Amino acid sequence: MKKNLDTICVQGGWKPQNGEPRVLPIYQSTTFKYSSTEEMADLFDLKKDGYFYTRLANPTCDAVAAKINELEGGVGCVLTSSGQAANFYAVMNICHSGDHIVSTSAIYGGTFNLFGVTLEKMGIECTFVNQGASDEEIEAAFTPRTKCLFGETISNPGGEIFDIERFARIAHKKGVPLIVDNTFATPINCRPFEWGADVVTHSTTKYMDGHASQVGGAVVDGGTFDWEANAEKFPGLCTPDESYHGLTYTKYFGQKAFIAKIIAQLMRDLGSSPAPMNSFLLNIGLETLHLRMPRHCENALKVARWLQANEKVAWVRYSGLEGDPYYDLARKYLPNGSCGVLAFGLKGSREDAVRFMDSLKFVAIVTHVADARTCILHPASHTHRQLSDQQLREAGVAPDLMRLSVGIESADDIIADLQQALENI
Repeated sequence: MKKNLDTICVQGGWKPQNGEPRVLPIYQSTTFKYSSTEEMADLFDLKKDGYFYTRLANPTCDAVAAKINELEGGVGCVLTSSGQAANFYAVMNICHSGDHIVSTSAIYGGTFNLFGVTLEKMGIECTFVNQGASDEEIEAAFTPRTKCLFGETISNPGGEIFDIERFARIAHKKGVPLIVDNTFATPINCRPFEWGADVVTHSTTKYMDGHASQVGGAVVDGGTFDWEANAEKFPGLCTPDESYHGLTYTKYFGQKAFIAKIIAQLMRDLGSSPAPMNSFLLNIGLETLHLRMPRHCENALKVARWLQANEKVAWVRYSGLEGDPYYDLARKYLPNGSCGVLAFGLKGSREDAVRFMDSLKFVAIVTHVADARTCILHPASHTHRQLSDQQLREAGVAPDLMRLSVGIESADDIIADLQQALENI
């Protein structure tokens, strides 16, 4: 029986049997007991499924991963300790020193820095492309060493909509997978696999949790990319892994090879695993995701329209607004709404923007984004301050851009707070 996303949010993942807890239990244990040496050996050799150490797998975490996998329509999912770890693992799972990736420049500042600085130190180069460029310009960024193409469904903080279908076509033409960060849209508003994406990542810290109570990430594999058909590009998946007695992931795990390798190799060696308690909290958030996302979108559209009509506001970027450059793409990929995050700039100086933000009463200045409470940030001064002016422009972050994450409070109260703060400039 195929279930609706609403039902999956509430009941996906954990399937209690007779006499078991109705609520997902917290398996707060680092280790698990077995009766014989052989049983434990089979687990270490990947011959059997089971639990032996929480860094690699935990029943609480796996139940939540199964729910996210079902929501996205994938074949496998693994939770990580953060969204940054999720993007890092998704790329590192198929790259090694000397390789190359292509990414759109309209991505979260932390991811931009991860790809442009940290991966470079590890010998992996990244070429950033403007997602509005022509197919020919984007294809020109690829080299024989390119292993993936990356983008965000809705860019953070600029609100640009990623043309998933077009970029999937380009990636597959070049024989590489398309990795899409679906954090802002969530599977409630967009399921990238349905448009050709191969791997989906999330910062579960954001809307999936929805309450700013845990930091986490997820990597989901759509099971659609044929690694064997491009075996020369992906030896880590398609040739024997000597650290597991010569096991070849694609031959042993088939369609689930990508996630199996992340767990067996990257999680084993790098250990960016989530705490069971964090996964428990994430699951509570997921149970209301289908209720919260429509409210976020409804409130954000009301606020965006109000800002657009205000004489002190220079510009507003929200894909739900008619006339927005990404309105048509949003109608295609996000017909039920995008998210609660919008960007805008004020007429006047940078000091005016600071005075406005400091005058807000309950709209809080915080680093976080995409939870139940309305908050605001000036990315050039905060999340993206490590980027140069040129990098800021490449990432679609104007110096006056303010990122407003509209919560699920009363839209009238949010607007009233914005109005009284604007009166101070």
